[in-house]
Order: sequence, then structure tokens, then C-alpha cells
Amino acid sequence: MSRKFFVGGNWKMNGDKKSLGELIKTMNGATVDSNVEVVCGAPAIYLDFARSNLDAKFGVAAQNCYKVPKGAFTGEISPAMIKDCGVNWVILGHSERRHVFGESDELIGQKTAHALESGLGVIACIGEKLDEREGGITEKVVFAQTKVIADNVKDWSKVVLAYEPVWAIGTGKTASPQQAQEVHEKLRGWLKTNVSEAVANSVRIIYGGSVTGGTCKELASQKDVDGFLVGGASLKPEFVEIINAKA
Repeated sequence: MSRKFFVGGNWKMNGDKKSLGELIKTMNGATVDSNVEVVCGAPAIYLDFARSNLDAKFGVAAQNCYKVPKGAFTGEISPAMIKDCGVNWVILGHSERRHVFGESDELIGQKTAHALESGLGVIACIGEKLDEREGGITEKVVFAQTKVIADNVKDWSKVVLAYEPVWAIGTGKTASPQQAQEVHEKLRGWLKTNVSEAVANSVRIIYGGSVTGGTCKELASQKDVDGFLVGGASLKPEFVEIINAKA
């Protein structure tokens, strides 16, 4: 079955109204492949701004959310608030949330369940650190992370799985297309065995980790790479090239 190519841009903690406004203008004016689903992950404070200014053909994502609709959780935002801004996606479990802010697999699972119950689509991130890859436990790590997410998913049509080897994020090192394909294929195999063949065939598994205009075409040609989660390059005009990697 054909999976619609998915390109997410994770702006992280970057930009201001001026620079993001310029980026949005560039994106709105660009010719982009209509067979690609594009979602931009804006900082929470700019979700409304991004959604109000980006063309409707582009989706918007929050970069995180909490596991309950409201309450005494200073500094957090809920899926209900995200939806109230007209935003339909959230990125959860990004390696920076896991490793900089200490979010556990369990918390990421709870957030995933609540976001999906609230009607948001979830870009769920998994990936191994350099010492884990060098220690030969990449599969063990990503399967364990995937299991916690899978245990909290009822409707897989709202989930995009993002494989991001932590050693390749923002380092300029990219997993080779072969390395990416190998992990994506194994993840699809895990889903087939542990969820269902239908889910394994339909769920989009995207790659993140120093994706650029230069690396995107070969990565996009891999059988099990269904798109990208782009960091730094999503703030530059070359993001359009990455969206059109399959064109």
C-alpha cells in the first residue's frame, strides 16, 4: 500500500516573528509536491502565529504537550489548548525531551495516549545514542521505545513514527541511507509482529538527523523511509527542496 510521504519541520527553540514570518512567506510562495504531507513544528508561543500565517496546505505541530487537559502544571500546554489554536499535530518523545529534560518512556507513552484521545496526530520520536549504536544495542533500544508508544496507541492512522539516531541530530553526521533503511525495515518488522501487518504496511516511518537538501534525495529513495523530520534545515529555504525530495 502506498504511504503518503510526510515531511515535518522541527523549528525547535528558534526564530522570532520576523524570521519565521519570512520563512512562512517563502513556504507559502513555493511550489511543493502535492503528494507530500508537510507539518511545521513551531515553538508553543508561535503556534497561533504559524497557523494564522501558513497556507492551509501546510500542517502545524506543537513540539510537546502534557498528559492531561488542564490543571496546576505551570509552564505546560495541553492538547486541548493546541487544538484551540487550530493546530492538529504534536511532536512527542524527541531526543531533546528525553535527554535534555529527562522525560521517561513512561511519560512519553502517557502523553501519546492523551494526545491521541484528544484528537491530535502524534509524531512519535525514537532513536539510539552513539554509545548504544556502538554497543550493538540499537534494535533493543528502539524496539523498547516503540513498544511504550505502541502500548498507548489505539488508532495508528494518527501516528507517524520518527526514527532519529541521537548521534546524528544537529551533529552534521547523517545515518547513511543504508543505515536508515535497515532500522526502518526492522521497525516495520517489529510492528508486523507486535501490532499487525496492516499497521506495519500503513504507518509512516520517517527519518530525522541532519537531513539537508544534499542528503534528502538518496534517503527518500529507500523503500521504508516515508519522509523526514527536519531540524536546522527546516528554518532555511532549502526546506522546500527536502519537501520535494521525491518529486
